[in-house]
Amino acid sequence: MATFKAWVVEKGEAGQTLRFTDFDEADLMDGDVTVRVTHSTLNYKDGLAMTGRSPVVRRFPMIPGIDFSGIVERSDHPGYKAGDAVVLTGWGVGESHLGAYAERARVKGDWLVPLPDGLKPEEAMAVGTAGYTAMLCLMALDAHGLTPSDGPAIVTGASGGVGSVAVALLAKAGWHVIAVTGRAGEADYLKSLGAAEILDRAELSNPGKPLAKERWAAGIDAVGSTTLANLLASTKADGAIAACGLAGGMDLPTSVAPFILRGVTLFGINSVTTPLPKRREAWARIARDLDRNLLATMTSTVPLSEVGKLAEDILEGRTRGRTVVTVG
Repeated sequence: MATFKAWVVEKGEAGQTLRFTDFDEADLMDGDVTVRVTHSTLNYKDGLAMTGRSPVVRRFPMIPGIDFSGIVERSDHPGYKAGDAVVLTGWGVGESHLGAYAERARVKGDWLVPLPDGLKPEEAMAVGTAGYTAMLCLMALDAHGLTPSDGPAIVTGASGGVGSVAVALLAKAGWHVIAVTGRAGEADYLKSLGAAEILDRAELSNPGKPLAKERWAAGIDAVGSTTLANLLASTKADGAIAACGLAGGMDLPTSVAPFILRGVTLFGINSVTTPLPKRREAWARIARDLDRNLLATMTSTVPLSEVGKLAEDILEGRTRGRTVVTVG
């Protein structure tokens, strides 16, 4: 067995450490498909795993990185053969199963999705878990029967990974998009993605009324806590919010008022263990609906050796859009 480069999180008496090192392929975990990883990406959860700020990592040592694209090297799974291009997001990879910030990964074939036609491996990771989650949110709003004619759609954390893709997807679908950000300097960037309005996150970060003026019909929220409570309070009757993140906290200080007086729906979006049919549908829609030129404008690239330095940046909101990690 060979060795390969990987970021490894370890835990000892002095606490958690992160190092870029050689990893023995013999120490990879069980799985029926071995993949040569070509690209990964940087997500909020990756920042938590690398810094240890939240107990994301469930076993040690751990290779962080919750998503990857790559080429199958060996397979005992009937759905994949050597040479197949694949994508993985979720399933505890980078948390309880050795992850993507490495030149090799061994996983269950049932966790993989074939790289969609027309989508390059680096584009798939420019989308990554964040963009895939944004699409799941949009699919939930669509399934609820909401359309742009019902009113505006609001996106929180709009300059982040989920938010940037959500703004672009909603705008292309014809929505009047209200982008929420705490960084005034990102207004031009968000408008370039299709945002029609920019809202200062301070307007939503303080406790508000259980019910407020109806302002939007739909929303995608990556923040949680008081921000999500305020989104719900200002959602139009029979509207819906898709919640997929907790950058502002895990609590939800709201009341039943939006639900029983306006019929508002709150969708919880779980991108980790999404059933395969929905997973394939989401990636097919991404390949069809996401503007590649816009995707390029929201994407930066770093080599695998540099991703560890960005952990604090993504947690502190200092990153913009998507960060692709080149591995192979």
